Amino acid sequence: MDFITIFTTASITDADLVRSRLEAAGFHPAIQHDIIAGVTFGGIMNAAFPVIVQVPESEAADAREFLSAPVE
Repeated sequence: MDFITIFTTASITDADLVRSRLEAAGFHPAIQHDIIAGVTFGGIMNAAFPVIVQVPESEAADAREFLSAPVE
């Protein structure tokens, strides 16, 4: 199964929030590069390298549309 990147960030926290939203909506996301060295600034963990959220290719278009919709 091929995965497509739909979200990229330097914040592990932001990536985890996006992953949680996608899972709650029925998607099957995966976070890549989440086990890396990080630095804490003001209690917020930032990754040393980009953290990406991916979904299966078959879900990519719907997941992008879902993420672009306003949060209610």
